Amino acid sequence: MKGNLLVAANGQMMDELACVSQEPAEGLVDASPSPAMVRGACPSLSEPMQTGDGLLVRLRPVTTGLTVAQFRALAATAEKHGNGLIEITARGNLQLRGMTSQSMAGLAADVDRAGIVPEIGVAIEVPPLSGVDPAEVADARSLAERLRYAIDSLDPKPLLAAKLAIIIDGGGQLALDGLSADIRLKATKPDDGAGRLWTLAIAGTNATATPLATLPSDEAIAGVVALLKRLSLLGPRARGRDLDPAELRGQFPGVTAHAQTTVKPPTSPIGIISLGINGYALGLRPSFGQIHAKDLARFLAVAEENSVSEIRTGPQHSMLLLGLAADELERVRTVAASCGFQTRDGDPANHIVPCSGAGACASAHYATKQAALDCVAVAPELLDGSFELHLSGCSKGCAHPAPTALAIVGIPTGHAIVLDGSASAEPAVHIGKENLKSVLARLGELVRNNKVAGESARQCLKRLGRDAIATALRQG
Repeated sequence: MKGNLLVAANGQMMDELACVSQEPAEGLVDASPSPAMVRGACPSLSEPMQTGDGLLVRLRPVTTGLTVAQFRALAATAEKHGNGLIEITARGNLQLRGMTSQSMAGLAADVDRAGIVPEIGVAIEVPPLSGVDPAEVADARSLAERLRYAIDSLDPKPLLAAKLAIIIDGGGQLALDGLSADIRLKATKPDDGAGRLWTLAIAGTNATATPLATLPSDEAIAGVVALLKRLSLLGPRARGRDLDPAELRGQFPGVTAHAQTTVKPPTSPIGIISLGINGYALGLRPSFGQIHAKDLARFLAVAEENSVSEIRTGPQHSMLLLGLAADELERVRTVAASCGFQTRDGDPANHIVPCSGAGACASAHYATKQAALDCVAVAPELLDGSFELHLSGCSKGCAHPAPTALAIVGIPTGHAIVLDGSASAEPAVHIGKENLKSVLARLGELVRNNKVAGESARQCLKRLGRDAIATALRQG
């Protein structure tokens, strides 16, 4: 790659939504959400995080997937050394909950004995079906391995933000377009069909990130390394959004015009996914992202009986089983449902994103997973898939940092209802602690009674607007 990279921090902030200024009615309280807390480094085996139910550990194995035996060992150690709760995060990481300072050494030893090697350093994410999906443009795994080697070879080592993330996306049915990254490489096809090119972009999802150039693989790796070096110079908290695109673009070869990208509708990771000559993947989701070790072990026994060769985790809290024969898929899916998994793309619960909630997180003000169950029961009209309902125990919004059409945020005095924003945005209205289920029912009723033909729940909420919705909730 030619030239030196020049960057500067831009210091941009996103505008918050304006607050609806009205006096609360009975049952509603006029309280502001607590200030957002700064989230620190990701919890790991070496640095677990204290939560409401003990210490939390997050694992991203260096391998693309794990064997059934490795998952069984993980379930056993989660129950032995913690409270047995296992989670798959929105980015496909594994989380074990409820450890103590005394149990951490045993947990680490068991993870090591299982042959599970946690990734350390910069997070490099690839699509979960990379290497087996015939629809992908390129296998992102090999480029990720080369980039990891290039980063590990740097001397001196760059000092980078703890939560900095790199996505290398080869496309395919389960592309990572919806996940945000500080730096991303997206595979594209050159016009002449020869080779593969990678679009280098910074700060955002595939739709919102700022593209810098489209490069061959060697130059793409060099470009990412150069960006990491520049971020290190900006300081240990610098992120992709702090890079100046205008200054960066001139430092890359101008080959962007020679690449073509194909925008495809996203495929759900939940359900049966055809992999052509590679068979099928069965995508499951632990109910609201969480499962107990005993239920997981019960399911793994059936998975092993049916010759599952590998289990991969992916976006949207998904678990993908490889190696199943066509005539085994439905039986295994039925067993998965009985063990606490969501197994079908059409399940309304797939469209709710709750955080761990009260009892599991010290910052949470309400039981988010119970609220999710209540929403499925009383407000199915909200769950048509047009948006993700975010149930956040506090204003940090860990489970869904991006804006969404509707977020229910826990505050000390009750709940904040945020429309078309993130958990930290200014709420449209506040409600008391005991009013959440009735408010969810009222929101579902608003959509049911006001949605016009062909309109989604998200479109209906947007058309009704903040003022009308806030007024309806107060009156209700």
